[in-house]
Amino acid sequence: GLMPSASPADARTLAILVDNEPGVLARVVGLFSARGYNIESLTVAETDRAAHTSRITVVTRGDPATIDQIKSQLDRIVSVRQVIDVTMDPGGVLRELALVKVRSTGQDRIEALRVSDIFRAKVIDTTLESFIFEVTGASEKIDAFIELVRPIGLLELSRTGVLSIHRGVETDLSAVMTPAPIASTR
Repeated sequence: GLMPSASPADARTLAILVDNEPGVLARVVGLFSARGYNIESLTVAETDRAAHTSRITVVTRGDPATIDQIKSQLDRIVSVRQVIDVTMDPGGVLRELALVKVRSTGQDRIEALRVSDIFRAKVIDTTLESFIFEVTGASEKIDAFIELVRPIGLLELSRTGVLSIHRGVETDLSAVMTPAPIASTR
């Protein structure tokens, strides 16, 4: 009989809300490494100093069963407060930022500015020989910008990795961070 063909692994963005303490990032990354899961993008930052929480945003690939397994294993890490599959969240917003240095002299200078205008990239530095553009948006938008400036003279590239947030008034930690009622001492 015919075997069903394997579908290509889908890219998934996971927002992992964690206690901000030493070793948490190492445990999360170690989980991916130990099980052979690749991390395509990784961003980490403190999100609430008072609550000592940080947000780790990971882009990885896998079929639905693999992603469910990753989420389940992440949930078992003591310092992990919440794991959100932002890719599957209709309220999820994903963005990335890139700094792109492009050689620009003569006609190439004009073309670089045209391309930046189309992509709403901001010129953040300029010399007589180059521009540095700041471009934000979906990863696909940044990829397209890079491919268009490459023939002009792409010199250097720095990307933040994917960032995510939930649209609307709900917060990712709303259930986790609801303060417990204060017991009366009377």
